[in-house]
Amino acid sequence: MTQASETVNTVATIAPLRNVMAFTELVDRVMNRTPGLPGMATFHGPSGYGKTFSAIYAANKHKAYHVQMKSVWTRKKLCQSILQSMGILPAATIPDMMDQIGEQLALSRRPLIIDEADYLLSKGMVEVARDIYESSQGAIILIGEEQLPTKLKAIERVHGRMLDWVPAEEATLGDAGHLARLYCPGVEVAPDLLSALYDASAKSIRRIVVNLDRVREAAQLKDLSTIGLGQYGSEFFTGAVPGARRAA
Repeated sequence: MTQASETVNTVATIAPLRNVMAFTELVDRVMNRTPGLPGMATFHGPSGYGKTFSAIYAANKHKAYHVQMKSVWTRKKLCQSILQSMGILPAATIPDMMDQIGEQLALSRRPLIIDEADYLLSKGMVEVARDIYESSQGAIILIGEEQLPTKLKAIERVHGRMLDWVPAEEATLGDAGHLARLYCPGVEVAPDLLSALYDASAKSIRRIVVNLDRVREAAQLKDLSTIGLGQYGSEFFTGAVPGARRAA
């Protein structure tokens, strides 16, 4: 399934996921903060915990501006991408683009979500996010890996503007059951198979989804409307790297 089709198919149905609820509550809290409190926040956790799922849902619920950083982005590209999400034609210079962004956030009162925010630090661009906040006093949420708060702690000008730091948590068995209904439409995944799949996925949303897609394929090949562990009969994807093959 492509990322585009995932967005279309899941955005209205992933709300019950543990991390989606946690992130949505974080965005609500920053947007509705008491006047005078800081307006930046961080959502952080290991890869595979569904942080981008959470951003997609919250972006739709709150009509947030949402950009996903890339390792090759420059300050100019970041500003252009934010303005593109706002539907605004970028000005010619970075300072003018920053003014455009700040003005739009202040006027719209919509949050800005910057995903893969670790690249802001590795590229020396985190001050851009702070400048946007200072010029708008809006709600700005950074999403990144587990060490993002530790990295930001060393930058007091940004660290001091954080309202909250919320960690993404491991998926629950309930999350796996909800995803089974989403990714295996028309197929009932029996409790024994779901439990084994959940354990093999090491509580990672991404691995759960990969394994559920394998279960769906197996059910289709065997023409099953209900599939249990015995009917599945295949290995789960665990993320383990295969060993080197011996030459014949």
